[in-house]
Amino acid sequence: MAEKRVKAATGQPTACAVPGITGSTQQDDCYRRLRQWVTVGRFLPGERLKIRAVAAELGVGLMPVRAALQRLAAEGALVNIPNAGVAVPSLSRAEFDDVLDMRLLLEGEAAERGSLRLSTAEQARLKLLDKRMAAALAVADAKTYLEDNEEFHLILYRAAGSPSLLALIETLWLKVGPLSNQLFDHADALPVLNNAHDDVLLALVRRDSSAVRRAIERDLFVAGQFLRQVCRGGVAKRSAP
Repeated sequence: MAEKRVKAATGQPTACAVPGITGSTQQDDCYRRLRQWVTVGRFLPGERLKIRAVAAELGVGLMPVRAALQRLAAEGALVNIPNAGVAVPSLSRAEFDDVLDMRLLLEGEAAERGSLRLSTAEQARLKLLDKRMAAALAVADAKTYLEDNEEFHLILYRAAGSPSLLALIETLWLKVGPLSNQLFDHADALPVLNNAHDDVLLALVRRDSSAVRRAIERDLFVAGQFLRQVCRGGVAKRSAP
């Protein structure tokens, strides 16, 4: 299973496959790439990652990949399985709800702050990403949608100017990222996944930072109601905040 999922991640140069780079730099590059793969759902919950398959995909030796995977395990993004390497953890519904509550608090705050500091170029990039996401949803292109969705949120949150807040958000993304691809298992999710991004852009035009916050919170909540159905523990829905 892991080999199939890693192969699906091809299509762009990898940060690790740089000739002549060795040691800690290569380990850091591998770590950053694998961290991003976890965040955008390149691996599925419960999937065991095979070091050789990952190393072959990144074009590096086993050692930097093993070190990167252990760093991710230390962060809770992966779990060590005795005599079986590392695997992607599966969240229970209660665990998912806890992460979602924290995301609503932190990402809503980052979005509201960031909306006040976005440059003209950053706003133009958000508009482009919004169009790209709409096109990706129209053809059920999960890879493009999830990568552009990550960039959309990152641009907005980075503009808040709080590295500590962003670090907390990115840590939470590691926990729910493996569920992301499963949004595309719900046909009724695709028509609504980009609505909140449209609302963010409208609120930015009005310079309404509170409306930006509400749109991001709605985005997280709506996606969350589909994702929590694949968590361990049932499919009951929560009420909107």
